Amino acid sequence: MIEVKELRRSFGPVVAVDGISFNVEEGEVLGLLGPNGAGKTTAMRILACFLTPDSGTATICGHDILKNPIDVRRSLGYLAENVPAYNEMTVGGFLNFICDVREIRGRNRKETLDRIVPMCSIDSVYHQTIETLSKGYKRRVGLAQALMHDPDVLILDEPTDGLDPNQKHEVRKLIQKMAKSKCIVISTHILEEVEAVCSRTIIIAKGRILVDSTPNDLKEKYKCSLDSVFRKITRTESASVA
Repeated sequence: MIEVKELRRSFGPVVAVDGISFNVEEGEVLGLLGPNGAGKTTAMRILACFLTPDSGTATICGHDILKNPIDVRRSLGYLAENVPAYNEMTVGGFLNFICDVREIRGRNRKETLDRIVPMCSIDSVYHQTIETLSKGYKRRVGLAQALMHDPDVLILDEPTDGLDPNQKHEVRKLIQKMAKSKCIVISTHILEEVEAVCSRTIIIAKGRILVDSTPNDLKEKYKCSLDSVFRKITRTESASVA
């Protein structure tokens, strides 16, 4: 469902994404790991057609991000690092606006809202303005907008950022449930989350893929926790660059 081919992107002298390639299939949850500035968010923004690569390309559900960006956006749900929303809107007003954008109308709209609002546990804030919400609730509203059109592909940048432990547990359960029929890519700094929901892990540093494996295989290979594996791999990369 996702095929990435030699993606590159620079910002002035800084190479954010340096020729990465990988595939993700239906039923997979891919965890993108890496230190701050590794290129994870840039890669996700390229896949979601918010940034154009300097070279290389990718396809989402067979649609090329350069040739068919509208079809790509229709095929995926994207939760950005900083959820773009209109602070003066109520949660309900914002989600109805997303329905307008996604051309979800009539009975289908009511069914969609009836499904998504409780799924993301935002019933209690549905009539509040977004500016009054906590960071955790804003994150859940962002997740709701990504799920409105029931996309085949989800790209989630730090999906549990700002959530309390109970909320994180619920979102992880939701990701696990959706993974059976979707292709999901998540970026996170929480290694516990990777072990909980990811079937596969890619570790990125300085825009390059260092490892593409499963959490269990990495722990078995290095004979240590995933946290220790991450530190060993990324520190080795830093040392080799220095």
